[in-house]
Amino acid sequence: MIIIDDFLDKKDLQYVIDYCLKSSYTYGERDLKTHPPTGMVHEIKRFEYIYKFFESKIRDSNLVKEMDLYRMYVNCFAPSENPYFHIDGDDGLTFLYYIDECKLDDGGETQFLIDDEIKGVLPKQNRIVGFDANICHKATSFRDKHRFTVAIKFK
Repeated sequence: MIIIDDFLDKKDLQYVIDYCLKSSYTYGERDLKTHPPTGMVHEIKRFEYIYKFFESKIRDSNLVKEMDLYRMYVNCFAPSENPYFHIDGDDGLTFLYYIDECKLDDGGETQFLIDDEIKGVLPKQNRIVGFDANICHKATSFRDKHRFTVAIKFK
C-alpha cells in the first residue's frame, strides 16, 4: 500500500474539488453482482482533462510502470451510507484520491481487509492511496456530509 499526502498543489486540488462538486452523478456503483448498488458515481471519460491530468501525475510519481489506465470515476456516498467490501480485480492497481476535509470523528475512512484484520486509511484531503486491486476493501461514509473520492484503476 502506498499513501502520499499533499499529492497536488493547492491550485490543482481546488480544480479537482470543483470538478467533483459540479459533476453530475448517477445512482449506484455495483462492485459485485450479488450486492445492491450503493452511492452515486460520475464516470470520467478518457478525453476529459482531469483523466489525462491524474494519469500524468500518477505516472510522473513512478507509481505505475507499464500498466494501462482503464477506468476513472468519482464516488459519492451520502451520510451514513454503508457500502460493501469488494475487490477491484485479480490484478492491477487502484488509486483513491480524497478531496474532503475531515476530522477523526467524521468517519469516511477506507477499510482494507489484510491478514484477517481491518485496517483503515483516513480520507485526508489531498491524499492518494494506492493498493493492489485484489485487496478486499470498502469505503465508509462520513457522519454528516457527502464523501467524494476519485477512483483511478490500472491494469
